[in-house]
Amino acid sequence: MPTSTPTTDAPRSIGYARVSTASQDETAQVAALNAAGCELVFHERASTRVKDTERHQLQAALAALRPGDELVVPKLDRLGRTQVEVINRLHDLQEQGVHVRTLDGLINTRALGKMAPLVVGLLTGLAEVERELIRERVTESIEYRRTTGGDLGGRRKSYTPEQAQLVKDLREAGDSLRTITRKVNLSLGAVQRILEGEG
Repeated sequence: MPTSTPTTDAPRSIGYARVSTASQDETAQVAALNAAGCELVFHERASTRVKDTERHQLQAALAALRPGDELVVPKLDRLGRTQVEVINRLHDLQEQGVHVRTLDGLINTRALGKMAPLVVGLLTGLAEVERELIRERVTESIEYRRTTGGDLGGRRKSYTPEQAQLVKDLREAGDSLRTITRKVNLSLGAVQRILEGEG
């Protein structure tokens, strides 16, 4: 929930903080965002497994932003579940005329000025390269095991460490759970267990 209210129509700094477990406390992040000049701070507890559309305070923070405003987060990983999601959000905010600043100093698009679109574009390109490399590695691994008679293990109750890593790589690349089950030949339940850390 937000911790303060904006007072003017001038460009604002709006903060967003998130912790992932009930045992964590977002108070320190909120205090740091307030100290960094944020007029409005949204914060919530939400697991990294929760979709962005279900992170209600993140959605509220994004909805509150106007062109010229600045979104401030403790770290870039607050903006998405994967690198691809984070970079896509950076790109979208740049297109909307919204600046992004992280408290760890990694990025400050307002300070970058005319260089900001170039930097965000470079990051977007790198994220796309990473996603395609992950998919290529996964596809090659599956094809190799098929041609050499390797066991994909789709009908067994257990799964190999290699399968677990393939599931994580595909999820990092942005594939849906059902797409992953088809590619790795595991049940939906097994895929979910792997992503929840039981694998």
